[in-house]
Amino acid sequence: MRDIVFTRRSGWIPNVVREDGELKLTLGAGADANHEPRTFTFSIGEAHLAVIREDLARHLLLWSAILPLCDDAGTRGRLDENAAVALLDPILLGAPADVDALFRRIRWDRSRLIAHGADIGLLERGQVCAAMRAATETSNGKRAQEYHADRRRAERGAVLGPLDAAILRFTGQYLHGGTVPRRMPDAVEPALLPEVLRVIATAEQACAALRIGRDPRRGNRATDRHDWHRMETAVEAAVRRAHPELVDDAVRTVSFLMCSEAANRSRNTPMEDDDEGADHRTDLDGGARTDGGARKTVLSFTDDKGAEKKWRQDSPRTATAEFWEFVGDRSATDNEVFTIEDEEMGEGIQLHFYADSVARVTTLREGEGGSDPEYRVEYGLVDGIGGYRKLVSTFVRGGCAALEQHGPWMSDVAEFERARRRRDAR
Repeated sequence: MRDIVFTRRSGWIPNVVREDGELKLTLGAGADANHEPRTFTFSIGEAHLAVIREDLARHLLLWSAILPLCDDAGTRGRLDENAAVALLDPILLGAPADVDALFRRIRWDRSRLIAHGADIGLLERGQVCAAMRAATETSNGKRAQEYHADRRRAERGAVLGPLDAAILRFTGQYLHGGTVPRRMPDAVEPALLPEVLRVIATAEQACAALRIGRDPRRGNRATDRHDWHRMETAVEAAVRRAHPELVDDAVRTVSFLMCSEAANRSRNTPMEDDDEGADHRTDLDGGARTDGGARKTVLSFTDDKGAEKKWRQDSPRTATAEFWEFVGDRSATDNEVFTIEDEEMGEGIQLHFYADSVARVTTLREGEGGSDPEYRVEYGLVDGIGGYRKLVSTFVRGGCAALEQHGPWMSDVAEFERARRRRDAR
């Protein structure tokens, strides 16, 4: 039978129970193999209970020293009760100087004490008893997280000034640099907010003319890495030029914010508006026109897995929008070749995403009397998704002839492979 003898309002601080007439300290720590919390207990004496009941600081210090032993037990091991019991007298009954000396020799959970209000400066100087004079029963986990975030920065030589810290709080990245940034003005001290907003305004001006398009090669919501890098570079250069006092962490979080917001705008924009070729001319009924005025009535989209989709002139969406949606739906690591064909005109382009290259194919002679048709196949290099978008839009507007400006085009496969290797080597 177990009866609770003493507990504090915060449920995580170890409790004292009486089990079969024996006093024991019980605490939850870690988890088992099924991710359920583990509970550990070990025996204590009446003198220990008296200190635990009256002295919050000593109670918390004991908890901090026991937690590493719980970690050692892992998901299924037993608590080293002898080691736990050996900590009772030195921590609960020892003189402050002896307790400080003990904590310089043993492992202990610093974050637990910081969360409960310990003076960080005194802790770092080894004065744990003095540090706990300001201890509180309630826990502030964010305080401990900020301490560890500052320690990680200090280890790599980054020291934040007040404005640096305010910018990181504004973007929500003070604790974790990998967190998706967002605008949190309420997290910033009112006196510093105008300075933070001036930095943000500098970044917004630097990227006002830039955008981050989508990259359907990696899915319908993926964005162009080249566009991201271009915006990131522009923002960081402008912010460093206007605010040279800022540390790298602050500059990077501002560029991350700008890029993330631009990428989100792109993801939430209809594919027609995202299309770089959206300005191509159309008939009043929506059919795409070639530069020569001949209307394209049907285009066929295919991939390397045999899937096919038709676009017709009466479609409510542009040909380029439907093609890139087809790519976004179908593209995968084992499906990186896509074709657009105008059967009526006898021409098409084949996009090789795995090699950043393209082939334009023109029918020179239709097959007659059982003979095979004759084609002219020419290869070209492509610069990322932006280059592919231009090629697709140009083909939809003017067919293979309009692609001449996007050369050079090579009909010799060996020549093309040499050009591709030279490009890749650079």
